[in-house]
Amino acid sequence: MSSVDFILNIVGLLLWFNWRGARFDPFNRGMPATLTGTLRRAEPLRLKQWFLPIILIALLAIRALFYAQLGPAVAWTPALDLGAVSLSFRSDRQNLMFLFSGLSFLRTLAIFYFWLIFLVVINRNADALDPLLRLIRLHLGFVGSWPWLVQLLILPFIAAVGWAALSPLLAQTGIISPVRDYGRLAMQGLVIGGGLFFSLKYVIPLLLLLYLIASYVYFGKNALWDFVNLSARSCLAPASRLPLQIGKVDLAPLLAIVVVFLLLHALPNYVQAILERHDRTIWPQ
Repeated sequence: MSSVDFILNIVGLLLWFNWRGARFDPFNRGMPATLTGTLRRAEPLRLKQWFLPIILIALLAIRALFYAQLGPAVAWTPALDLGAVSLSFRSDRQNLMFLFSGLSFLRTLAIFYFWLIFLVVINRNADALDPLLRLIRLHLGFVGSWPWLVQLLILPFIAAVGWAALSPLLAQTGIISPVRDYGRLAMQGLVIGGGLFFSLKYVIPLLLLLYLIASYVYFGKNALWDFVNLSARSCLAPASRLPLQIGKVDLAPLLAIVVVFLLLHALPNYVQAILERHDRTIWPQ
């Protein structure tokens, strides 16, 4: 069931980006310059822009009903992983399944947008004519032109504010314990917002692995591979002066993957295990 939820989140993400990307389509924005340009095309008409968010909302609602029906039968307890804490939802309560469905998609959307911001930040000095970089900046809107530090902090800040706003509802439904101390609530939001940085343990190694493969296998001239190479070189820039080249073998991508794994995965898990061993937690109680 968790795999189904993940797949449906990806489907929802595609619907979201198709809706957002429709406004960037030159065929949607272009004005006909000739009489023949006003004629309708022979191929099927595209879905109207407003129809895509309706499909997305319907998807989230239908899957919530599906979870409420099938979840209790298979003894499935949906969990929303927020890094330092995992929220459990009772699948036998339909209202909680609607809440879980919406929050699960919002979490996926926040992580993916944070990845887009990260790609824009590391390539901030790159050629602005790169097609994929331009597309990402278009999706980010006015955020794409902000100072890089503000870009990196805006989504963690929104996540922290969102947690503070949702806490009363989560407490009312019994998902979390009530938090009456505003300082503790702010610390919880800070922990959840900071968790977005640890999600980079997925995207950075993927970029470096693809870059390593492309270093030995020629895939031809392609905008996607050009962007992967550009982003990977930006990630490797801090290690550019280290002697990591042995003949024709560049060890920098492998070393960077190991460092990212240690800093963003192994180290946090080790610290959490130590705290649990001493009956402590990084989650403000």
